[in-house]
Amino acid sequence: MSDPYCIGCGEQARAAHAVPPRRATRAGEDPDVGIPAFPPRLAPQPIFYPVLTEEYARKIARDWNATRAETGYTGFVTRFRVNAEYASRFEIQTVGASWHKELWVLAEELEEFNANIVGLIEVIVEYRGGPDHEPVEVSRP
Repeated sequence: MSDPYCIGCGEQARAAHAVPPRRATRAGEDPDVGIPAFPPRLAPQPIFYPVLTEEYARKIARDWNATRAETGYTGFVTRFRVNAEYASRFEIQTVGASWHKELWVLAEELEEFNANIVGLIEVIVEYRGGPDHEPVEVSRP
């Protein structure tokens, strides 16, 4: 299985990736260096769905997350590796187009999922939009 990508938005993104991006998310975390784990899901988010291609992750972050006021008009793409044996437990889901592939991880399984992340979670792309302009990719250091 290829390395999963994950998109983040709204409160999840702020908790996991920090806004602004140079501020640490929690004590000892620096999103420019890497993030060790994803935060717990919010109440209305029963599933964590890492997507399996950067193209799909960029589309969600840019076209969905960075166009919404509730996300602060910000979308992130993260990249991370998961233990292959553990990841094989999850059936690959195709939603929409054939390249819209993702895993479905129940919120109550996220702690175990985090324990199987190999290395750190990298924020590789950030998009910022606004109420009167299209999202643009923001340079990352």
